[in-house]
Amino acid sequence: MNSTQPLFRAPSPVERVFNRTFGILVGLGLGFSYNYLLQVRGRKSGKIYSTPIDLLELGGKRFLVAPRGRAQWVRNAEAAGQVTLKKGSKRQQFQLRALTDQEKPEILKAYLDQFKREVQRYFPVQAGSPVEAFRELVQNYPAFELVPA
Repeated sequence: MNSTQPLFRAPSPVERVFNRTFGILVGLGLGFSYNYLLQVRGRKSGKIYSTPIDLLELGGKRFLVAPRGRAQWVRNAEAAGQVTLKKGSKRQQFQLRALTDQEKPEILKAYLDQFKREVQRYFPVQAGSPVEAFRELVQNYPAFELVPA
């Protein structure tokens, strides 16, 4: 992995179909309590794009982690500075605060530990690994704190 530019791991065709179908279900209000449809304005088109995400809640704060790396939603969210989380008819808007490299290891560990079934394949360390194992990975995983708008 390149330590200066996080990689993007593109979804397979099957994963794309699953994400689209699951995104529709989450948008309708189905799914686990941590599943949301992330909506963000495109940085070039201005169009609203949506993708299903697993929201990490830790210490009374909410965090977004991009397990696939610098996905389009990450680039769009960075440009917009804000995102909307949708579940059913409920929408919440948030400002983004990019986590520092010093903050990321704890968040990456918590994210992998909580969502290992969904995201273990995107991490070179195993769920349950000590926080120190995540220090070398911080450049490859964009992560944000969500601040209510």
